[in-house]
Amino acid sequence: MAAAIVTEGLGKRYLLGERADAYGTLRAAVGGLVARRARSRREELWALRGVDLVVEQGEVVGVIGRNGAGKTTLLKLIARITEPTEGVARMRGRVGALLEVGTGFHFELTGRENIFFNGAVLGMSRREIERRFDEIVEFSGVERFLDTPLKRYSAGMYLRLAFSVAAHLEPDIVIVDEVLAVGDAEFRHKCMQRIEALRGEGRTVLLVSHDLATVQELCSRCLLIDRGAIREDGSPHDVVQSYLASSSERGALASRGALARGPVELRRVLVSDEDGAPTAASDRPLVVRIELELRESIAGIDAGLYVLDERGVRVIDDALSDAPAGSFLGSPGTYRLTAVIEPVLEAGRYTLGIWIGTHAEDFFLDEVGSFELRAPPGEDSRTLPGGRVARARLGWHVAPLPEGSLDRGSVR
Repeated sequence: MAAAIVTEGLGKRYLLGERADAYGTLRAAVGGLVARRARSRREELWALRGVDLVVEQGEVVGVIGRNGAGKTTLLKLIARITEPTEGVARMRGRVGALLEVGTGFHFELTGRENIFFNGAVLGMSRREIERRFDEIVEFSGVERFLDTPLKRYSAGMYLRLAFSVAAHLEPDIVIVDEVLAVGDAEFRHKCMQRIEALRGEGRTVLLVSHDLATVQELCSRCLLIDRGAIREDGSPHDVVQSYLASSSERGALASRGALARGPVELRRVLVSDEDGAPTAASDRPLVVRIELELRESIAGIDAGLYVLDERGVRVIDDALSDAPAGSFLGSPGTYRLTAVIEPVLEAGRYTLGIWIGTHAEDFFLDEVGSFELRAPPGEDSRTLPGGRVARARLGWHVAPLPEGSLDRGSVR
């Protein structure tokens, strides 16, 4: 059987500060001349380099790794959305890709027109698209807005339609990036069922996800991407366990100090019990303190945290905006966000992840370290049924900090 995807020495280099300009303006021409003169002084960033990969037809391959590791760059190169700096990527058959918002769709066209537009891009005839049209619309759940321009859609509506098109217009290869993090539980379940159906049809699926439990459930193979290279390639269970162990051992803040992502700098994350002790018992509330700096005003800024158990199952997932009194004005300054987790977790070791962003953009999304809960004296640990998410709302509190009060600490 011929391979569906083959890459050889695949790499993508960016020059920091370089900006693409789609229009041939005088400003762009002059700027390009200045840029060429200064290029030798620019810092190079290899988002991906030296990637050799073979994906067989019918495989469902998960791609995991820290934020900024090169996962999305790999998908863009394979989908031919981005040109490689070096190496080649070859695909066998039609490719349906769902990456970032805006890829493969025209926002001035209606939802109906975009279905036909995307099908034409895939090389399908109008008759072929019409044959799957009703199924696409029903799956997406946007029937009422089908003749509304896409620019009027919410991000959730757009991604519902985009996934439905990518998964139903009979592509030989389906490439999706974090789609299972979008929408409600019912839609995520439909997505998982559709991916299972694609596997049964012999389609090839390449899936990037931070949902490690879903990767283990859906995928037959898993890649761990780190610093622009494939570090591990094997069974989903083994690769996920290796990734979690790596996160626990080094902790993002412990190993690299404060983490700056655009206008946000995450300075310190502390995990303790209510009295400030670094180790906590499973029968007592757990306190997470997130200290950060906003370097500019950010409208709609939000923050959240998630907790993974030893199997990679997301057992806590909550955001500041979910709290009744949750508010984060987004004015420049330094802040401490405090979240109190009620005693709903069993004793054991957990990985902590932090999210900071807006409705449209993630500034930070990464695992930052690990913590351990000990069982109370004389009690056995309690297990959540089936590894399900603990349905607990966290108690959030936001407080500005005096200038210069943040020091560079680590996850405990």
